[in-house]
Amino acid sequence: MKAIYDVPAPAKLNLFLHVTGRRADGMHLLQSAFMLIDWHDTLHFELRPGGALSREDVTRPLPADDLVLRAARLLQAASGCAHGAHISIEKRVPEQAGMGGGSSDAASCLLALNRLWGLGLPVRALAKIGLQLGADVPFFLGGRNAWAEGIGEELQPLALPRARFLVVKPAEGLATAAIFADPLLKRDSEPAIISGFAANPWGFGHNDLQAVAQSLCPGVTQALEWLESQGLQGRMTGSGSAVFAKIAHERTLIKAPTGWQVRICSNLEAHPLLGWAPSDDSSVGG
Repeated sequence: MKAIYDVPAPAKLNLFLHVTGRRADGMHLLQSAFMLIDWHDTLHFELRPGGALSREDVTRPLPADDLVLRAARLLQAASGCAHGAHISIEKRVPEQAGMGGGSSDAASCLLALNRLWGLGLPVRALAKIGLQLGADVPFFLGGRNAWAEGIGEELQPLALPRARFLVVKPAEGLATAAIFADPLLKRDSEPAIISGFAANPWGFGHNDLQAVAQSLCPGVTQALEWLESQGLQGRMTGSGSAVFAKIAHERTLIKAPTGWQVRICSNLEAHPLLGWAPSDDSSVGG
């Protein structure tokens, strides 16, 4: 039976995250730098007839209707495809961490099924589908580190030097909605420019969500203090509970408190699936 195995879904770090305003519909306007890292989930896809979709959780249980199945259904609906698939997920990127794990899984699902089902849809079409699932999905589909604006969907490719990071996820997770609903969230940061970021990519800006996150989740503060005890300057990534710090290349992993997930990660120049879908509509035959 036709199948595609060992499909990676890498996580990302937000090198900074500024909230610059709010749209009329309540969505927050952001600026950020998204960076791919080599901490990833792995997905496997097997073709199924008759449009049936099923999912198997290889490592830890996921919600019954997760972003991967939703992505598959949206792709079926948008393309009129009559094929189905059985999807297995080896989940390793922590959840509620602000590392984009679910969005990355959804993006890799769209890319893999686009290939498995022979659809040939371009990245732009997949990104339109992905945006219905979350603002981070188009970033993972784009395949490059990116400067992000709007609600996170306005992307410009970024070239970043190679570096290593100590990424720390405390035992507690943190829901995005709880942070953005908090009345104390700072929502008026001055807009930044790429050239300012490029002059100091590892120390630029801040994460406007961090103060609220620390008030909601003690683990964020504990993780930041643990990094500081190692002589490292940490900050929160995204809107979850994970924090990170840039480290020297010779640094080795340090034992962390029980229940935490700690990993030394390298950044990626490009997504492993870059090129799996045509870059524009003109690339599609027929």
